[in-house]
Amino acid sequence: MKKLLNTLYITTEGASLRKEGENLVAEVEGAERARIPFHMLSSLVLFGAIFVSPPLIQALAPLGVSIVLLDRGGRFQARIEGPVSGNVLLRRSQYRASDQPDEIVRSIVSAKIANQRAVLQRALRDYGAEMASPLRGEVEAVVERQAQILRRVAVTSDGLDVLRGCEGEAAQGYFAVFGALVRSPDESIRFQGRSRRPPLDPVNAVLSFLYTLLTHDCRSAAEGVGLDPAVGFLHRERPGRPSLALDLMEELRPIFVDRLALSLINRRQLRSRDFERHEGGAILLNDEGRKTVLTAWQERKKEERRHPFIDETAPLGLVPHLQAQLLARHLRGDLDAYPPWIWS
Repeated sequence: MKKLLNTLYITTEGASLRKEGENLVAEVEGAERARIPFHMLSSLVLFGAIFVSPPLIQALAPLGVSIVLLDRGGRFQARIEGPVSGNVLLRRSQYRASDQPDEIVRSIVSAKIANQRAVLQRALRDYGAEMASPLRGEVEAVVERQAQILRRVAVTSDGLDVLRGCEGEAAQGYFAVFGALVRSPDESIRFQGRSRRPPLDPVNAVLSFLYTLLTHDCRSAAEGVGLDPAVGFLHRERPGRPSLALDLMEELRPIFVDRLALSLINRRQLRSRDFERHEGGAILLNDEGRKTVLTAWQERKKEERRHPFIDETAPLGLVPHLQAQLLARHLRGDLDAYPPWIWS
């Protein structure tokens, strides 16, 4: 369990929450693990099977402390809240901001490009000497170009389309050299350029599967703080599209997904036997491959990093929820700008 930004996250299944006086008491197997005064809480986020006593629910509801229920995988299930809620006002602010989203998009795009650049720089540092000379030069050129794009994103006032164009150019360059980071000796596991629907090689199959998992986590995070997951800023709105979830995941994709996919492949935790070919040339993970990726994904989310804005250590699995909270605070006017998550 972890308390961040006045939100208590309970990730231990089987934990029990009860009321004692004006305090929330969290217990695991009968042993007290935390005691927090009600006035220090704004919300609870519960992962999986967590017991919450009825007296605690009755005490928190009139105080405006919401209880968000997620399944063990982090998918949104429900929210319990009292009669007074700021969600309507928050969503109205979100809808207004979506009409003039330039500054939020600038933050998201800057963080995504910076994190992509960090992935390439880490690869150059760790095994750049093993790359063929022309290939290393191509990666270094993309790293330099991304730095130029970052400078343009920081100063441009030409509007949303230019910011989207910068994001697209940076992504194109990044994936043009992404194959250089794949070091598996298995000749069948190669990256042939980004392909989505369907993925046409094993690396794309892993990326697409992990991007789907991250989208679910970001959608749960948006819904957990009361934001509308369908109304985004960088991604255009379409029926059935979780545009805000896609926005939230952009800055996280290079570190959460791309590095994990590379680790699984380069460490040979995934091999050709973990993939299967379908009609139309689609390459997908088989059952064993999915199990390997899901296990690694859950372990990855337990890793802790210091959040660059709140300056506290948190598991990676909570970062989407923290970013959704920070975005909500910006939309309410509590923060001057949306602070994205940048890997360091």
